[in-house]
Amino acid sequence: MHRKTRTLQSRNYRFGVVVLLLAGVFLSSSGIIIRQIETTDGWKILFYRSVSFVFTVLIFIAWSYRGRIVKPFLKIGWPGAIVSIALALGFTSYLFAIMMTTIANVVFILSAGPFFSALLGWIVLKEKVSKFTWTAIFVAVAGIGLMFLGDLAPGQLTGNFIALSAAAFFAVMIVSMRKAGPVDMMPATCLAGVIAALLAAHLAEGLTISKHDLVLSVLFGSLQIGVGFILITLGTRSVPAAEVPLLALTETVLAPIWVWMLFDETPTPLALTGGAIVLFAVLAQALYGSKFKGDRFI
Repeated sequence: MHRKTRTLQSRNYRFGVVVLLLAGVFLSSSGIIIRQIETTDGWKILFYRSVSFVFTVLIFIAWSYRGRIVKPFLKIGWPGAIVSIALALGFTSYLFAIMMTTIANVVFILSAGPFFSALLGWIVLKEKVSKFTWTAIFVAVAGIGLMFLGDLAPGQLTGNFIALSAAAFFAVMIVSMRKAGPVDMMPATCLAGVIAALLAAHLAEGLTISKHDLVLSVLFGSLQIGVGFILITLGTRSVPAAEVPLLALTETVLAPIWVWMLFDETPTPLALTGGAIVLFAVLAQALYGSKFKGDRFI
């Protein structure tokens, strides 16, 4: 019986690893999609992206709860409300960041997200942060600083700051999820799409969009973040939390490669150096957490 249990756990773990790697592939497609969209009105893109995201997540929730979709929404409480707002702002910041700076800059800055979560968890949840993690945080901050120096043009510099704010919003989301404990936050994720869609509808200069951009925006919401987030949710159920950031690095590695191959988008040498430093810090922290912390990342 014990051997059967270990075999089952091993299969679940392998499944989780494959799912998380695949999630990174889906999430890495953002640059490919956004660089083909013709409109420059980010609010229109955000609206249709968010609506398609909501429908995708709703289908997943209905499947998970066998059609009983109201009850899980009622359980999210105030932590879920914070998750929804923070994720909606994160979605918005992410979109505008990749419209204003290089894909490489955005994904490298966002890859430092676990460090923002560690800092916020230390402040809000009183979670201990190891000396190794503090060192990794300072290294990552230095790398981000180099990336900002590499993009001093007003547009790209603004895009870097927006990407940084997106990382902060995602950190708020993660800490709020920790605060919620075992409560399923997928309904809160769905509500984030609703909030983002309402915000976009209010700020967009009309919602008329070409069929070309509509198709891409729907793919953006359903395949890129919709399927990506669902796969992450499934994968984290059978993979230790410390290993999740390591496996999710597939997005950080692949996203700049796609746009470099297809659109010849190359970041500055300083941005590449800074991104490599951030990636090194995240990789070192993930490996450290996996080896010494068991199922905890910090």
